[in-house]
Amino acid sequence: MRVLVSGGASGLGAAIVSAVASSGGKPYVLDVSPSSYDGVQVDVGDTRATEAAVRSIAERADGLDAVVTAAGVDHPGALEEVPGDRWDKVVAVDLLGTAAVVRAAMPYLLESRGHVVTVASTLGLRALPHATAYCAAKFGVVGFTRALAAETAGRIGVTLLVPGGMRTAFFDGRDEQYKPGADAQLNDPANVAAAVMFALNQPAGCTMREMVVAPDTEPSWP
Repeated sequence: MRVLVSGGASGLGAAIVSAVASSGGKPYVLDVSPSSYDGVQVDVGDTRATEAAVRSIAERADGLDAVVTAAGVDHPGALEEVPGDRWDKVVAVDLLGTAAVVRAAMPYLLESRGHVVTVASTLGLRALPHATAYCAAKFGVVGFTRALAAETAGRIGVTLLVPGGMRTAFFDGRDEQYKPGADAQLNDPANVAAAVMFALNQPAGCTMREMVVAPDTEPSWP
């Protein structure tokens, strides 16, 4: 299975890449940071460059069987306090980058009758203060994915993944007020990656449309 993972150099994306490789598949990575796996180093927020990178990988891999859009960033803060370029960057990477990866991969996925897994968040279903950019982007990913599923029904598989908090570097560099507390129970990203693999390995004609994967004490769900 040839699987392209955006954001595959760290966090959930890296866990998915590892799971694909462990299962005998061939992962390809799109990330602004370097990866030890085959892929292209690109800022997913640069949508035209991202589209070109996807096509480059797909041609090199002689097609794609699946795409997982795990690239994501955040910059929490009150709307009037977050610099405009940082606010825009969250939406560019998390929403527009998601669409760019899928759009460029579509011809190859249609040919292979492949699968798309988009990564939203529990904050794509529930709004919190000081998260306007992230909620806007992740609510957008939910709508984008549901529309894509309706548009491509019977031609490719489409799964919306809604993860809760995970033990990754995602929270590094934030002000303390925006970091999980010392007692926070966060999921191992490997557990979420296992859910992605479950979705990718469904038999033909069966699709996991939406999956919420969170610690059983997740504060932002339901």
